Amino acid sequence: MNPIERALGILLMLTGGKLVSAIALAERFEVTPRTIYRDIDRLLALGVPVEAERGAEGGYRLASGFIQPPVALTRNETAALLIALALVRGLRATPLSHDLVTAEHKLVASLPRSVHDLLVNAERIIGIEPMPSDIFHHGTTSAPADDWQAALDRFMEGLLLSRRVRFDHHNPARDVPRAHEVEPLGILFDRNHWYLAGRSVDADALRLYRADRVRNIELSGMRFRPDTTFTIQDLVGGQWLSQAMRRWEREDQSMSRIAVGADQARTLREDWYYRHAAFTPDGAGRIVISIPNTDPAVICPLVRWLGPGAELLAPTDLRARLADELAQMSATHR
Repeated sequence: MNPIERALGILLMLTGGKLVSAIALAERFEVTPRTIYRDIDRLLALGVPVEAERGAEGGYRLASGFIQPPVALTRNETAALLIALALVRGLRATPLSHDLVTAEHKLVASLPRSVHDLLVNAERIIGIEPMPSDIFHHGTTSAPADDWQAALDRFMEGLLLSRRVRFDHHNPARDVPRAHEVEPLGILFDRNHWYLAGRSVDADALRLYRADRVRNIELSGMRFRPDTTFTIQDLVGGQWLSQAMRRWEREDQSMSRIAVGADQARTLREDWYYRHAAFTPDGAGRIVISIPNTDPAVICPLVRWLGPGAELLAPTDLRARLADELAQMSATHR
């Protein structure tokens, strides 16, 4: 028996989940224990997760879940999965994209001949229209980048392995990136962006990080116990944004304040972004909306869009700029 045949035989013996000693393996393959040690090292070098336990009752076994049982899919089930993959490919970045490609190849290979030619190039019959840019909230639009893909892949690997990740996060509101160590809990896709949800080790609190703003991400050697009470569903429906805005207010991030009428406030509450801002009655029949953004390219168009009855209260230095813009528009239309 050559080393390759013996390594395969050892692999099969270790699949039962029970510990098998080096002595038992040596007797089974009629070699010395030292040869078995070399065979185990060869399997480890190939990426096979062989676990070892020392002691009189010790031995070797495969990590649980390494070899998965075969799954038989019907034609319709395979087609449904390929359609789902086509939907995911329509995103500008996809978690574990390389693994997605290999999984798709395996699915296609399992197709019966009658539909293989039809679905082998699924993009011929499945069209996905990408989400258009949101020009009113242009700050939420980013071009895909290699760092974006790396952030998703490493974060998902940390989640699956229950290992912390370290990265730098570039917040546009700060001049320099900030280092973070995070225990991955889940991922969220919203408005054409991926968000990474995890427990910040420094803050000891749940935080969301936009994947396209993450740089230099790497897996930590530190493992953690997953939080079984966490569910990403608690953050859907814009709840993550509402929580973030409340935190920005507490952290005294630069805010714009706009006084509006009741009808204008109702209109803003229909917007996916501004509905999560703080709406505070001013006691004079108006409502003041606080927005964590002071960019003139965002705030001035917003006030113009709201129209008569809206007043920019802060930042005060934008009031003169807005007045000049409105005066020019008024002169044009008169």
